[in-house]
Amino acid sequence: MLFIHGVPIEYTGSRKADLLVRNLKKFVAPDVSTLESDSAIKSFVENAGTSFPMFIGFGVNESLIAEYGGKYKKRAWFAVAKDFSEDWMATYDFNKIPALVAVHPKYNEQSVFYGPFEGRFLEDFVRQSLLPLTVPINTETLKLLDDDDRKVVLAILEDDSDVNSTQLVKILRSAAHANRDLVFGYVGVKQWEEFVETFDVSKSSQLPKLLVWDRNEEYELVEGSEKLEEGDQASQLSQFLEGYRAGRTIKKKVSGPSFMGFMHSLVSMNSLYILMFVVALLGVMMYFTGQDDTQPRRVHDE
Repeated sequence: MLFIHGVPIEYTGSRKADLLVRNLKKFVAPDVSTLESDSAIKSFVENAGTSFPMFIGFGVNESLIAEYGGKYKKRAWFAVAKDFSEDWMATYDFNKIPALVAVHPKYNEQSVFYGPFEGRFLEDFVRQSLLPLTVPINTETLKLLDDDDRKVVLAILEDDSDVNSTQLVKILRSAAHANRDLVFGYVGVKQWEEFVETFDVSKSSQLPKLLVWDRNEEYELVEGSEKLEEGDQASQLSQFLEGYRAGRTIKKKVSGPSFMGFMHSLVSMNSLYILMFVVALLGVMMYFTGQDDTQPRRVHDE
């Protein structure tokens, strides 16, 4: 448990030593850091590491993002740069200020928001940028999707690490820039066969396959665009999105556990392992306690 300003919250991050330390440093850092120089910006980026996305406001008033620095403290770094050189404008590819730059070091992705800095526009950008433009689906990213209400354009691949898949991920990323109301994700049958089977996909299926998942119990196939053929896959993806937005879809139910079912199954498995360990430990303790009770005791006369 972590106590922030006296309020207890459960720590759900990594238990690995280096990541645990980095996560705890994140919790004790300011909600929004103030960076007064180029060297301060460089130090902030280096110390932030790659575990969390970063939001750096160049020429942005701290009061505009302070609310989100507190609200999303567990999921991202926030800072405002008050004095900086044009080198940072080239590094993060923005050409005017104020600008809020979202950076995902782990995925080598970044995007820029120029405003407006009021109403829901700013929060929508922050909330949508908490995830990378293209999300590799695994047990960790499923937890992140739990806090996002957008539907997921899911590409199911044979192996998400091969050369063809890498090229398709680049195409998905380009589409994600223009369709921020959707999450774009991908998963390989080789990487997580149990998960893809819930969408009636197996190793013998024709892949890549495209669908739109509601992150729960339903998904939609677009008529005539269920899979990607060799050739111009960017155009095929555009046709898929046009068909989805036009409502030319076939709705289906997942054939296995829903999104929450997967999350609960992960928790349940961990709980089961812990319970088995505790029962085994108690059994060993009872065995040795019984051994002590059966040993003959010698009585000495005073």
